Amino acid sequence: MNTVDTATAPDIDARRGLNLALATWVSAINFWAWNMIGPLSTTYAGDLSLSSTQASMLVATPILVGALGRIVVGSLTDRFGGRAMFIAVSVSSIVPVLAVGFAGSIGSYPLLLLFGFFLGIAGTIFAVGIPFANHWYEPARRGFATGVFGMGMVGTALSAFFTPRFVRWFGLLPTHLIIAVALAVTAVLCLVLMRDSPHFTPNTDPVVPKLKAAAKLAVTWEMSFLYAVVFGGFVAFANYLPTYIKTIYHFSAVDAGARTAGFAVAAVLARPVGGALADRIPPKYVVLASFAGTAAMAFVAIFQPPPDLWSAATFIALALFLGIGTGGVFAWVALRAPAQSVGSVTGIVAAAGGLGGYFPPLVMGATYDSVDSDYTIGLALLVATALAAFAFTALRLHAHEPRRRKGTA
Repeated sequence: MNTVDTATAPDIDARRGLNLALATWVSAINFWAWNMIGPLSTTYAGDLSLSSTQASMLVATPILVGALGRIVVGSLTDRFGGRAMFIAVSVSSIVPVLAVGFAGSIGSYPLLLLFGFFLGIAGTIFAVGIPFANHWYEPARRGFATGVFGMGMVGTALSAFFTPRFVRWFGLLPTHLIIAVALAVTAVLCLVLMRDSPHFTPNTDPVVPKLKAAAKLAVTWEMSFLYAVVFGGFVAFANYLPTYIKTIYHFSAVDAGARTAGFAVAAVLARPVGGALADRIPPKYVVLASFAGTAAMAFVAIFQPPPDLWSAATFIALALFLGIGTGGVFAWVALRAPAQSVGSVTGIVAAAGGLGGYFPPLVMGATYDSVDSDYTIGLALLVATALAAFAFTALRLHAHEPRRRKGTA
């Protein structure tokens, strides 16, 4: 991938700063759309008399589609550029958002599942932003750039906090209309203000061969496994935590949403920290710290620390470790992925992260002990997974020194 030459582009800092900010905004709005069902899942479960498994399916379906769709969207970004794909994903998400609102307003579980499937389109936005940010920034700052873009995950926090309140203030269907309008405005902003990096070169190779080539790279599957744990853990909790909090601590949907928003904000703020750290020390050590902390906090959560101080401290610490890990993993991808395959590799890795978020809500729902009202098995499985990822990273993966800025040793 070509690096940015500041000598021939004196205004490059302002241009790339604007484009990174726009990309982060687009991500935030699409993540909000992607997470429209999660904050309302307890409301749907009560109104529609859903079982724990049915409610988990409702939460998990958009996650699955958002994950798998990233594989194709990442390759299309290599070909058409981030600007075109940001617009395409935002526009394509408008109808599913409205359809989910309609299905919820008439109380149809089958339609919620069906339209929730298409709502997953919004979740593919992540596979657009990583290659887009990589093209705008030199290698020494790509950890920072991808970390800042990753702060678009704040959309999940916005959704967790505001969606239940909007429903209470305006009604279910008007709330979805508001997000649909936000998506449309976002697409217009991209059309008017956003530009691809001058160093972006379209990769016009057919999508399938590009994906096959990316699938043959060891880095693709190594990073996919790591990202499935850290980003999957974030997505799973950001979507399922309202149900968990209401079940264990008996908070209302609005209060559970506020606490979930705190979890999401902590992970969002930690992500650029993880990316920036990985610009300065080998990403391996950032990721190892993330897995160790995740395992420790998930273990503490098994004992159901009392609200609000101790439970909040436990889950916010968990969010911080997961957020640092997401930033560290993608900084590692930026160091190791071949230049012309960043979008394809990113698409597969991002899909793995989404898939990592698909299964935990189903597991949590299936293993929930309604007699003792606990999620011990699901949380214990998270501890085991994080420890396995720690061992794999420590024993099988080599530390890669971060690329240094010009003029540094």
